[in-house]
Amino acid sequence: MTLDRPDSDAASRVFGSAPARPAARLGVAVVHDIVSVIVNGDIAPGETLPPEERLAQQLGVSRTVLRESVKRVEEKGLVDVSPGRGTTVLPASSWNVLDPVVLSVMVENDDSLGVLDELAVVRASLEAAMSAETAGRHTDDELARVAAALRHMEESIDDVDAYAQADVDFHFLLMELSGNQLARNITQILFQRARSSERFVQNQTEEAFRLTLDEHRKVYQAIADRDADAAAAAMRTHIIDAWQRRRLPTRRHPE
Repeated sequence: MTLDRPDSDAASRVFGSAPARPAARLGVAVVHDIVSVIVNGDIAPGETLPPEERLAQQLGVSRTVLRESVKRVEEKGLVDVSPGRGTTVLPASSWNVLDPVVLSVMVENDDSLGVLDELAVVRASLEAAMSAETAGRHTDDELARVAAALRHMEESIDDVDAYAQADVDFHFLLMELSGNQLARNITQILFQRARSSERFVQNQTEEAFRLTLDEHRKVYQAIADRDADAAAAAMRTHIIDAWQRRRLPTRRHPE
């Protein structure tokens, strides 16, 4: 692997000088730094990273750590390493956006909330499909588990943390009961990364909790009625509306 192709001063400046980091976390931190400057657009697609020696100095790591870190970034689809041409940044269409680091950085730097908007739409579609599958295939015992999960939400509505966890448990239970392992895994990745963003979980109010609880009741009733279409519609509406209730105060207007 080589990173020794000279490139623009602009690309070299974006990394600055790295602070001291614990040795055990060096590679993780370097990967995060490189992913961040690419996701932020500080180095555009088609441009190359700074030469290896210079970049290692800027990031405060050895060339060995840098090479391994760049290899991890390449595996995530953000760069292409070619002997004699250096490390070229790839367009967003090549990124593995389900990779935990890439998705986390995208959410961290989502100033317009566009990524969280897209995440809500994708999550709504997948969870709607899984709710429909659950409505069409559940057993009496499984429906009792859904009822218990809903009851837990009702009982914990006055406790912010307990209610939030009960909400998550309800969603994850429906994913499990759907039997759709691929949709379940993708949705859980999206959901867990979104929850790491303060902007995703902000603006929680008692009124919002009660609206959310009513929406979950509609999902449960559709599942109990074995109405797949109604279950899908109720879940899709809930996820989009719940996000909009949290999002609206943070929407940025063009200047």
